Amino acid sequence: MTSSRDRILDAFEEVLAVEGERYATVEAVAARAGVSKGGLLYHFPAKDQLAAALCDRLVALAAEDAESMRTAPEGPARYYVRSSHYAGTPLDRALMAVSRLQQAGDARAREVIESVSGQWLSILRDALGSLDAARAVKLIGDGLYYHALHSALGGHPATTEADEGLLEVVDRITGATAVAERSP
Repeated sequence: MTSSRDRILDAFEEVLAVEGERYATVEAVAARAGVSKGGLLYHFPAKDQLAAALCDRLVALAAEDAESMRTAPEGPARYYVRSSHYAGTPLDRALMAVSRLQQAGDARAREVIESVSGQWLSILRDALGSLDAARAVKLIGDGLYYHALHSALGGHPATTEADEGLLEVVDRITGATAVAERSP
């Protein structure tokens, strides 16, 4: 059973993702969470505390994903591209909600999004030994994610059938990087 605090945070995340920051009022979040406005304010006395808690949630989920990426048997590059689909996971939901906060001008949300993105790029750079190769792989994954997200929001979940071809491209990039590093 989830705590009231977690239900409130889940509700805030959902209202942000579905309706946007403008509609994520204390009243709307309390109603979605099934708590009174006073119950919400007990846990989060101000809306900016809700936003901060959601940013903290994204940081924690992204750290878990970064560890999975670092230790993936297929390697970080393949992992990044293979996992670049909106699947409604806790990480996906938090990322979308914090992105909505960023769009509304929340400076902490912007910092968190940039930090998380930078963390993934850093892992790719460390694995590939090249910032340019890391950026190429990251942009492939980011493009897939963007496409999958907008397809899902339009009611048409993206398929992963074309990913094998992209993974072959990633293999060429990572293989070319390894060959370039071995060359004098």
